Amino acid sequence: MDVVIYPDPSLRRGGAKVETFDDELKETAKQMIEAMYRQRGVGLAAPQVAIDQALLVLNPTGDPADADQEMVLCNPKIISKKGKEWGEEGCLSFPGIYGEVQRATKIVISYQDLDGEEKETRAEDFLARVIQHEMDHIDGVVFTDRFSSVEKLRVKPKLEALEERFKTNA
Repeated sequence: MDVVIYPDPSLRRGGAKVETFDDELKETAKQMIEAMYRQRGVGLAAPQVAIDQALLVLNPTGDPADADQEMVLCNPKIISKKGKEWGEEGCLSFPGIYGEVQRATKIVISYQDLDGEEKETRAEDFLARVIQHEMDHIDGVVFTDRFSSVEKLRVKPKLEALEERFKTNA
C-alpha cells in the first residue's frame, strides 16, 4: 500500500461512508498503519492510499513502539470544537511542503471503531490537529487549501514541481 502524492485525483475524491465492518476493513486499517509508519507520519486517511472510504488511522507519537496510541476512526464527525491556533503542518501526500494552518485546539468527535461500534472521544492540541487534518482528507480537502494567501504563494513553486512530476509519471 503506497501513499499517493499530490495532485493525484484520489486526494480530491474524499471518502464514502464505511458500511461494512469486516476482516477486510481490519486488514486495510492494518496496512494503512504500516504505510503511515513507513513514511514516518502520524496520521493517514484512506483517500491518501487511493481508497474511497471515510477511514483514518493515526498515532500522535509516530512511533510504532507506542502501538497503544494508535487510533482507527471510521466515519468520524466533529461534534464540537473550541479555540483556534495556527500551527505548522506537513502531509505525507505533499513531500517537502510545510505551512501554517489554523485548527481548533479542542474537539469532540464521534466515530465508529473497526467493529462498527459507535464511540465518542475528546482530543486537544496536537492530537486534535492530526484528527482534523486527516478528516479533511475524507472530505477531499488538502491542507494547502487552508493556507493563507501568503503561504500559498510561498509554496506555489513546490506544488508546481509536484504537479510536473505527476504528469511525467502518469
